[in-house]
Amino acid sequence: MEKRLLLDKLSASAEERVLLGRLWDALERCRSRNIPEESGFLSPHEQALAGQLMQALGVQEGWALWGGYQGAQRRQMHFLPDWAQGPEAGAIRALRCRFYETDHPTHRDFLGSLMGLGLTREKIGDILVSPQWADVLVGSSVADFLLQEWSQAGRVHLRLSEIGPEEIAVPEQPAKLLRDTVASLRLDSVLAAGFSLSRSVAADLIRSGKVEVNWMSCEKPDAPVQQGDVLTARGLGKCLVESVGGQSRKGRTGITMKRFL
Repeated sequence: MEKRLLLDKLSASAEERVLLGRLWDALERCRSRNIPEESGFLSPHEQALAGQLMQALGVQEGWALWGGYQGAQRRQMHFLPDWAQGPEAGAIRALRCRFYETDHPTHRDFLGSLMGLGLTREKIGDILVSPQWADVLVGSSVADFLLQEWSQAGRVHLRLSEIGPEEIAVPEQPAKLLRDTVASLRLDSVLAAGFSLSRSVAADLIRSGKVEVNWMSCEKPDAPVQQGDVLTARGLGKCLVESVGGQSRKGRTGITMKRFL
């Protein structure tokens, strides 16, 4: 399919089209010059779009998503030349920002101060806030700039140092475990169980475009859901289909959901 037509088919907005076009260009540069290429940090939704592009192009190897540690939410897309086994060491660096325990800077404080320094969102990976520090993942060139220039988040003074990937501290995200039974593994039924909604309210949310399955919009209430799927609903949050059990005597399927708080 012609490049323009494929980008139009895969993207739902001008911003998505520009992103996919840049990723496609990076892939072509990597292949023609046999050098590594990387994107900025992508959101989970953008990563899903990138995966769809690679699938449409039939590219199964030679690329990887990496955010600096296993389980990272925001990740860069790395295009690999034939001599590379994976992303370059040091492509993503971790900075530890220490502060006094009596201070309580939030994720928003850190992100706001970084963007106040002129950084765009794609330059910043995960921001992992703990009681006495925050670990921030950034690209290699950005790390050197921040070590020199970044000293405050909101009104909180920061003491920065670089740490190794093995030192990154990932806070446990609070979650509530829910067990329920559903008539079928339809999206509206499972969403209703995960967020304690009626099935009709869940179906309305889905039809209005407020629900994503694995970070991609889904407007079909009867779309199938399976174990491992991540469901997000605008204004309600995120839940994970942790497990799917057997059927009861009444033919209902047992599910376990993890709702993140």
